[in-house]
Amino acid sequence: MRNKFYNANEVFNHFWFKIQSKGVEFDNTLAMFNVGFEIQHPLKNTIETPWREWNKKYAEAEWQWYLSGDPSIKKLGKIYGKVPKIWERMADNKGKVRSNYGWQWQRKNQIDKVVKLLKEKPDTRKASISIYDAKEFDTYTNDTPCTYAVNFTISQNRLNMSVVMRSNDLWFGFCNDQYCFSMLHKMIADALSIDQGTYYHFAQNFHIYIKQLQDHAGY
Repeated sequence: MRNKFYNANEVFNHFWFKIQSKGVEFDNTLAMFNVGFEIQHPLKNTIETPWREWNKKYAEAEWQWYLSGDPSIKKLGKIYGKVPKIWERMADNKGKVRSNYGWQWQRKNQIDKVVKLLKEKPDTRKASISIYDAKEFDTYTNDTPCTYAVNFTISQNRLNMSVVMRSNDLWFGFCNDQYCFSMLHKMIADALSIDQGTYYHFAQNFHIYIKQLQDHAGY
């Protein structure tokens, strides 16, 4: 399987067809399992395939929401101008979600600790941010984070990043998540004053929803 891509748009185009040809039916999706690949230029993070109609304004709003560390969907609404229905469905009775990744990585000051570790010991293997946590499973009634962890490694004076996901849909999840993770990657590289390296993305379950395939038949 191809495992190196120039940018995120190449990933989207490749796996749109690969999942259709190699995926198996799984919970209203076609899915491939244990899929990993490298994005060589993480900041080339726009999805330019015309029929995908990817919304960079929304992706940037989601990133700004993560930077705020506020798990309330009202905060996203203030930034973007409205709250997408998917977040309304996922919010609890207080209007908060567990999948605001910025809220997750700001818990216990994970970002600051990762930067400190990398500055003190550039060859550390401990620079990881955790998100999904089975010990908090009881809190995932409405919303379960899709990402396990984000890991950072300095190699040849560049900061490489690995994202490990339990579940990732290609259409929405990958397209928007890769944007935010690539921005996180840049933020930490800038804090370390080193160049941004590659972005390795691993999804235990990488899928396309059947409805998306039906809505975009012919592409």
